[in-house]
Amino acid sequence: MGPTSRETWAQRLGTFRASPSAFMAGPEGEDLGRHLLSDLRSEKLSEPTKVSLLALSLEYPAQLWPDAPAAEAAATSLLDTLVLLPPRPSALRRPLLLAATTALAAGGALGPTSGASRRLLPLLLGLASGRDLGRSFGPASEQRPLQATAWECLRELESCKPGLLGGCLGLLRGLLGQEGPVQPLSLLLALALRNALVIQARARVGLQGLLVAGDCPTEGGSWNWMLAEEGDAHLQPQAPSWPAAEGGECCLATLELSPEEARELRAAVAQLLDASYLLTPVAQAQLLWLLGWALQGLRGQPPVLFKPQLVRLLGTAQLTLLHAVLALKAAFGEALFTAQDEALLLRRLTLAAQHPALPLPAHLFYLHCLLNFPENWPLGPAGEEAAPLLLGSQLCRGLLPSLLHDPMDLLARLHLLCLLCVEDEEKEEKGQDQSPRRYLEELLAGLRQRAALGGGPRALATLCFQASYLVARCLAGQPAVLTPLTHGLAQLYRARPALAPHFVDLLDRVGPELGEPLKVVLRQEVVSRPGRDEALRWHLQMLARVADGDAQSATLGFLQAAAARCTDWGLQQALLQVCRALLRAGVGGGLADLLQVLARQLEDPDGRDHARLYYILLAHLEEPKLGVALGPSLAAPALASSLVAENQGFAAALMVQEAPAPIRLSVGPHRAKGPAPVLQLQVEVLEQVYSLELRFRVERQLCAPLGAVHVPCLCPGRPIRPLLLPLQPRRPAPARLAVRALYTTPSGLTCHAHLPPLLVNFADLFLPFPQPPEGAKLGFFEELWDSCLPKGTESRLWCPLGSHGLEALVSRHLEPFVVVAQPPTSYLIAIRLPPDSRLLLRLEAAQADGVPVALRTDDWAVLPLVGDYFRGLSAAG
Repeated sequence: MGPTSRETWAQRLGTFRASPSAFMAGPEGEDLGRHLLSDLRSEKLSEPTKVSLLALSLEYPAQLWPDAPAAEAAATSLLDTLVLLPPRPSALRRPLLLAATTALAAGGALGPTSGASRRLLPLLLGLASGRDLGRSFGPASEQRPLQATAWECLRELESCKPGLLGGCLGLLRGLLGQEGPVQPLSLLLALALRNALVIQARARVGLQGLLVAGDCPTEGGSWNWMLAEEGDAHLQPQAPSWPAAEGGECCLATLELSPEEARELRAAVAQLLDASYLLTPVAQAQLLWLLGWALQGLRGQPPVLFKPQLVRLLGTAQLTLLHAVLALKAAFGEALFTAQDEALLLRRLTLAAQHPALPLPAHLFYLHCLLNFPENWPLGPAGEEAAPLLLGSQLCRGLLPSLLHDPMDLLARLHLLCLLCVEDEEKEEKGQDQSPRRYLEELLAGLRQRAALGGGPRALATLCFQASYLVARCLAGQPAVLTPLTHGLAQLYRARPALAPHFVDLLDRVGPELGEPLKVVLRQEVVSRPGRDEALRWHLQMLARVADGDAQSATLGFLQAAAARCTDWGLQQALLQVCRALLRAGVGGGLADLLQVLARQLEDPDGRDHARLYYILLAHLEEPKLGVALGPSLAAPALASSLVAENQGFAAALMVQEAPAPIRLSVGPHRAKGPAPVLQLQVEVLEQVYSLELRFRVERQLCAPLGAVHVPCLCPGRPIRPLLLPLQPRRPAPARLAVRALYTTPSGLTCHAHLPPLLVNFADLFLPFPQPPEGAKLGFFEELWDSCLPKGTESRLWCPLGSHGLEALVSRHLEPFVVVAQPPTSYLIAIRLPPDSRLLLRLEAAQADGVPVALRTDDWAVLPLVGDYFRGLSAAG
């Protein structure tokens, strides 16, 4: 089969990217990776087309190489392709390096037993170090980009296999001072150093000379896998998150360093920091993260090494660098940052957050940094939210929230204002000065006023409730703030009852400091102002949330008045929800009278039935049992065990449960007839089942999806006809069927079970050709024989015969496919292989111990299967 054309690949890649899972489940999915690797060596495809193929392997390695053996074979093929490239400039070298690295890393094939790993690692290290690797790696103009790519590949492998480059730390240190790309080498050295420190700390041993330069491994030489095998795949990631100072992922304080090792470590860190100004801002930030992580908690390594960089970075305008500086402050505190540094950082963050030209994400970033500012000496307990001590109301005057701000910006500024209210006591107005608490109350009043507008956008109401929740969470211990907030929310509900769902959500989220008083005032608002018909459903929804045992007479009076206006099903259900809430709250006599009235007067039968059920429960169950009956739970008390067991049985009857397989399946004799192959399934029944449905899934997509097989009833001891399963092969090859049974037990439960997989052999796919007329059989066979070439192939093999001879072998296994027979020494056999292949056999001149077999087929892939088939026949005798 020749290489695929550029147009065909473009169409195939477009189909794959549209839906990778659907493409891989189709007939072309299984061979996509093999065709891709094969066509990378074709001279008929242009380099841009090959680059697009390599890009696909970089984006979808898990789909193309789903397991370690496939990834190993793919990486080996990619490395072979790389070596075979001519010495002229080529755009394929860097993508091939990246693709081989990705295949090993994503496929889980990276390890000491992998031949591709033993080839790739010395190759990458040699390219990165600038050694002369021969003319096969292109002209001098490509060496610099190749060198940078090799560093990136090594960093990716070190990330996937921590400790992989631990034995090369000394070599990497030596290369840092030489000519070459600085940024990828610096990031790789920092990552490898950090991983080595963590692994050695866990092993409670020192660095053992890892920072001293050693020999560079060469291709074919041994690679040091010791640290990679000791480390695991769950080390702290490179992303900005710091380990806890105590009891974290690893405790670097256990790492014992000799004086010489401590000096070497300080020298390595200083070397990286000195060269950091040559890196991009994002790379500098990542380097600071890695080095700060490595030195945090490490004894004998003072953080003063970072001080020269802080002098340069405290005035930076790059957000990534500022974030890294704040992370260093959180890690080292006063050991690295003085009080003057802390004040400077706070002033910078405050002024930057007020800058009018900054975009919204930058504003939010600065506000987030202020809200989570790591102080040197925080006064409150760990984890408690508080404004920094040096951040006063005067400094934050320009950060006060306003109704004109964007919603996200307003909420962030409001959060900061709430923290200031916690710190500052309420102040009396002096001239134009206002206390933060007074300003907060005016802002919340403005938000409620906008939310009360009947035709206003929904976003204004949402913002009002978000702000109310934030204030309730931050100022839960401030009654002077929560009291006006509670009354303001009650006035908002009075003005706009349609916001009842927002109030219910707020009550579900806030604590009792605001929730309890808010429930009281909202219940008073509802029962004192029944409102118009269009507001009734909102009042009922609110009352279902806030109703309890208090103010029973007022609540029941409201419900009795509202019952006459509940004419449709929705209002009646809302009214019954309030009754249910009162039942659970333990309301007694007055509720019983109301339920009797509702059971007689409601127009909807469903509503009358519910009212009658609630009345019966109220009349016959005491309060504990009543609560359990209205809200069954697996955590119910023992007195309700019968109810719980009944509910558990009811739930089990509605669920599909996993159970042991009630039957055994096996493949019966092959049926060589019809337009498509059909499997005969023999069934052995272990227990009685009803409505059995057998579902089949073809592994490796060698057949089209199979339909389910249904059996009404199966009983042990009764004869069962074989079940017929039609197959639609996509390729003439053996397949494996996963089987799942769905059935009903005699007790009425629906269960499912996984059965052992079924094997579809190559011979199970054999189908005969239509029988030609008498006298034309030999010509028919010769015509088929000639039609196989030149498209197909011809081969010969020797088939040993048992004691019964050729005639017995053909009659047992190949009788339906015989076209011309001259027993006992010659047979011409034609086999149709779905979907559209053929296999022709000439068994002639049989001898005592065997028969030569000449075969032709129009499908090359069939040849090894035919050889396996005849070897199986001879072994079976």
